[in-house]
Amino acid sequence: MNKQPFTRLVPGDIGETVFIPGDVSRAKIIAEHFDSYELVASNQQFNTFTGTYKGVKVSTTSTGIGGAAAAITIEELVNVGAKNVIRIGTGGMMQTWLPRPGIMVITGAVCGDGTSQEYYPTGYPAVADFHIVEAMIKSAEELGIVVNPGYEWSHDSFYAGSVFSKMNILEIEKPWIDAGVLIASQEAATVFNVSRRRKIRGGTILCSEGCHQYPDLDVSPEVMATAISDATRVCLETAVKLHNLDHA
Repeated sequence: MNKQPFTRLVPGDIGETVFIPGDVSRAKIIAEHFDSYELVASNQQFNTFTGTYKGVKVSTTSTGIGGAAAAITIEELVNVGAKNVIRIGTGGMMQTWLPRPGIMVITGAVCGDGTSQEYYPTGYPAVADFHIVEAMIKSAEELGIVVNPGYEWSHDSFYAGSVFSKMNILEIEKPWIDAGVLIASQEAATVFNVSRRRKIRGGTILCSEGCHQYPDLDVSPEVMATAISDATRVCLETAVKLHNLDHA
């Protein structure tokens, strides 16, 4: 049986729901929240762990940074049986009223990247799957975890659109801040558009690492780790809900 070129996966390696962090190390951190797990494939930045949670087979595959890498990952996950992909990641908070680190359920994305627009014409809305958003919000409520639904500005250049930039990023981001966009990151638009094109569900949940309007404010690694853990717990309960929806 031929393995996928980049992820090296074959049918049967993954569950129907796959969590896709960008950070390679975060895939194992997510897998440690499963009831059991094993490494099923590893190549370049693509590490895949599969296990179970509450009797449901689930997986996590690291994508690396950016929409192009996320698209490769999703395409190959669909080829081997994925039905739901959910990005668990981080980004730069754009609204000062949000908690730090806030957890955001991304409902739609501004297509400021290139990859998402290769799947649909410019102007096509990049939106999350309704069932994933609904399940995430309900799961968060049940767990007592505060989440904020809203939009991501998806863009390609990490440094030009981050607190690490040497440019005045507020000049770049002001239109999106004024429009109420919650967070800047790189992959949500691609996750949504590739998933829709491949006829699966796509979702994104993000934790904010800092605030673009107050770049000197920082979030400690310990606090950030707790936020990622909470987001993962929300996603695991979401996976169970999606399984029950599809296999009722």
